[in-house]
This record gives sequence, C-alpha cells and structure tokens, in this order.
Amino acid sequence: MLKAVAIIPSRYGSTRLPGKPLVDICGKPLVRHVYERAQRARRVSEVIVATDDQRVLETVKGFGGKAVLTSSLHRTGTDRVAEVARNMDADIVVNVQGDEPLIEPEMIDQAIEPLIKDPQVPMATLATRIGSSEELSDPNVVKVVVDQKGFALYFSRSQIPFVRNHSSLSFECCFLKHIGLYVYRLAFLQRFASMPQGPLERSEELEQLRALENGFRIAVVVTRFNSIGVDIPEDLERVRRIFERGCPE
Repeated sequence: MLKAVAIIPSRYGSTRLPGKPLVDICGKPLVRHVYERAQRARRVSEVIVATDDQRVLETVKGFGGKAVLTSSLHRTGTDRVAEVARNMDADIVVNVQGDEPLIEPEMIDQAIEPLIKDPQVPMATLATRIGSSEELSDPNVVKVVVDQKGFALYFSRSQIPFVRNHSSLSFECCFLKHIGLYVYRLAFLQRFASMPQGPLERSEELEQLRALENGFRIAVVVTRFNSIGVDIPEDLERVRRIFERGCPE
C-alpha cells in the first residue's frame, strides 16, 4: 500500500481575511476543522499543517496536531507543501487547502485513488458538476474540461466549454467546477514546485496550469460532494451558519 500524507498549507496573513486559520467556527479554529476532517480520510496515514506563523503552529500543537514552521517567502501553498514534504517518508502527498472546513474525508480518498490505480499518473484533483448559470459565469469559480479518459484538458475562470448554440445549453452535460484539492507523487511534487510559471498560469492565475503547460497529465475525479472555501468574511459567515445548524463533526 502506498503511503499518503496530507499536508495543509495554512498562511496567517491572508489579505482578504487576516488571521484566517484561527477564526472561530463553532468553538474551534478553522484550521482544526480542516485537520480533523483530513484525519478521517481512510487512505491518509498522517496529517501535517505547514504554516509560516508561530501562532498557527502553537494552536495546532495545542489541540494535539502536528505542524511545521516553513519559510515566509513562499509564493504559493504548493511551495509550502513541497518544503515540508521534501525529506518525508511518503509516496503520495495530498495538498488539502487550509480554508476548507467542510471538506468531506471521502473527497480526499477519491482524489488519491487515480495514483493508486495507475502508476503513470503524476497528479490528481477533483471536480463537481456546475448546476447554475451564476456559477458558470463567476470568475471565482474555476472551471475544468476533461478528455474521455478523465484527464484535464484545461482549467479556466471563463466558461468552458463555450456553448455556441445556447438553445443546447445543459447543465447535465459537461460543465465542471474545479475543487482545489491536489494529490501528487512525492517526486513529481518537488519537480512541479521547481518549474517556472508559464503564460497560461500567469494569465489565469491558476497554478495547476503549470503542469499542463509542461506536458504533464492531471487526473480529474468527478465527485458528488462540494465544499465551501473561506476566502472573505461573507464566506466565513456562510460557513458559520451551516455549522450552527448542527455543528457537523
């Protein structure tokens, strides 16, 4: 069995929501919700928080979790994950976004599956079906199109595919929302982190395009689950309302 480790990049200095990892949700800091959900994934043997801030480090250790202090100079969460994973005894590294307190453990297991089934797959991610025109036109909702074998063709903030004949528009067809959970083989993660940004990545501001620009395949698992990322205060209030209705564990 391949060993999979989940690493949660957790940056304190979010510009849109300062101190985000430590905001309270139903009596627990956000980072703890993410950590505990990742722990429940069946295929994950260890969970680690990668942070640039002593306060986050102490909070995670305070609830019994494992955390590592990383460089504050990283451009992306993936760079932070790669630093922690560099000398790790693992086959697979899962980048679990630190702002996803509602992430389903099964989603993590689903994203790991392609790398277990096919040793040639270097990287995998998730998508779910888009069900509204609002999501389809929202540039903050990243879209993905896949080939017939389930590998990504392209990711975009624009509507893809473009529907020329709008009378044939069907949400049951092919519109997929990307979910930013990534699974890498350890060696590929290090290679990916060392690649320079390409024009597509810079244009869309989507890091996963770096793999496609360099000719690497990304397996996309379509899941029935969805999740809510906490990026702005409005997201936080929305998530709090969901927890207040039942404080999901």
